[in-house]
Amino acid sequence: MDDISNESNNEMITITKGEPTRVHPNEPVEKKGLYYLSNLDQNIAATIPTVYFFKSEGKGNEEAVEMVKNGLSKILVYYYPLTGKLMISSEGKLIVDCNGDGGAVFVEAEANCGVEEMADLTKVDHVVLRQLVYHIPGARNLLEIPLLMVQVTKFKCGGFAIGMSMNHCMLDGIAAMEFVNGWGEVTRALPLNVTPFLDRTILKPRNPPLIEFPHHEFDEIEDISIKTSLRQHEQIIHKSFTFNAPKLAKLKETAMEGRVLSKCTTFETLSGFIWKTRCQALNLLPQQKTKLLFAINGRPKFIPPLPKGYAGNGIVITNSIVEAGELVEKPLSFAVGLIQEAIELVNDRYMRSAIDYFEVTRARPSLAATVLLTTWSRLPLYTIDFGWGEPICSGPVALPENPVLILFPHHKDHKSINLVLGLPVSAMKMFGELIMEI
Repeated sequence: MDDISNESNNEMITITKGEPTRVHPNEPVEKKGLYYLSNLDQNIAATIPTVYFFKSEGKGNEEAVEMVKNGLSKILVYYYPLTGKLMISSEGKLIVDCNGDGGAVFVEAEANCGVEEMADLTKVDHVVLRQLVYHIPGARNLLEIPLLMVQVTKFKCGGFAIGMSMNHCMLDGIAAMEFVNGWGEVTRALPLNVTPFLDRTILKPRNPPLIEFPHHEFDEIEDISIKTSLRQHEQIIHKSFTFNAPKLAKLKETAMEGRVLSKCTTFETLSGFIWKTRCQALNLLPQQKTKLLFAINGRPKFIPPLPKGYAGNGIVITNSIVEAGELVEKPLSFAVGLIQEAIELVNDRYMRSAIDYFEVTRARPSLAATVLLTTWSRLPLYTIDFGWGEPICSGPVALPENPVLILFPHHKDHKSINLVLGLPVSAMKMFGELIMEI
């Protein structure tokens, strides 16, 4: 057993982990061999750690580990590729080998505190939160990390947490939530509400490939600001901020000033504000180019639309690039307008052009001088039920890389949106002060 202690809120939280085991589908799976990953899957190969906290007034956690583990073996019958091993194909692409024993990694753990001490992702130290998700010791790259790892941590109060680490190349946010919600359904002996569609070859590149659009999401931008900034030597810290309904309404009102825009969504407004404010906080040089990357759900935009339950990455990355000085000096409507233009780009032709671009270049989106904004604010994070009711809190545990920012719903007020990001200490202080001005 491993003891991991961290000091949070002046109290010592200790999480004791058992030895990892492997969970396999509880029924024979006919389809073995190599499992194809599409070019949209290739672009987002990173492990994403998430956590889901549960507590029921009428039910303790005595059966939590067994029930969750048994449910996992049932759902893996439908999602068997998650039990395979990631490898590089003869074409130099990621592919999943489903021939071996494999299996999802499963770990049981216990915490010396109540669930309430950790079930607020905006307040708990991210170093502490990471202990709720299992990590492979000494893993040197993604090929050495299992595609799915699950840790069930029991708390003294009778609550428990499910910490999950999954490689994004397997499922995007929409598909991952269908997986977790389905996992809860089979755990409760219910039929699947959404049956996964596993055939990703429907997104194969065209032959010959046809690149119809410029794909600046792959552009490498020189970070000229870091060379003159003292912040390059500062520690990067992670922090969460909450945008409640009044703040979101105020931002929309600000974006609509001057009637430059005919309309704007919450996502467009908040994304524009965060992009602009982050540039201000980092005090980027005016001539520094800055790139915003964000994902668009391509499922309904493909012709024909992707099948219901498509279990893969049905998202495409779009982008906007501008000089930091122009972004900071101009009103919020300018940033929002750039984001709207990037969204308008995305249609069937653009997405298939992106698929073909990767086929020809093998390029992945560059994160230099870039903000990668991931939004989970519309994902059904609070419909999951393993038999203890909906989560009392759920969301991301950590950021895969520092340029990545995540938006997700607040655990108590789902109309409020949380933002988690990483910045140098002084830049984070400035970012917080700018948000207070809303």
